[in-house]
Amino acid sequence: MTRDTFDYRDVAVESVQEGGQVVVRPVNGQAFSPEMRVQCSRQLRDTAVYPLGTSFLVLAKMTDRLGGEPYLYVFHGDPVKVLAPAQLETFLNDRRRLRI
Repeated sequence: MTRDTFDYRDVAVESVQEGGQVVVRPVNGQAFSPEMRVQCSRQLRDTAVYPLGTSFLVLAKMTDRLGGEPYLYVFHGDPVKVLAPAQLETFLNDRRRLRI
């Protein structure tokens, strides 16, 4: 069975320390809350590979499992791009929702 790629969109996420664990959360300034859980590859949370606070550009879709709390799902086989601070700022500025 193939994945429906139309459900996935570019999302900037970052690794953060939360309750003694490293977790991945959406970067503030997007359509997704920075409190939303992100299910992704463990490698993105590995501080030996990526330092804490590293930002990534991933393809993610919002989902929920059997009516539970919504979260972002990142397919483990998709490419992940590490974002430099300037690239992150450009990404967020391009997608910022402006008030009319």
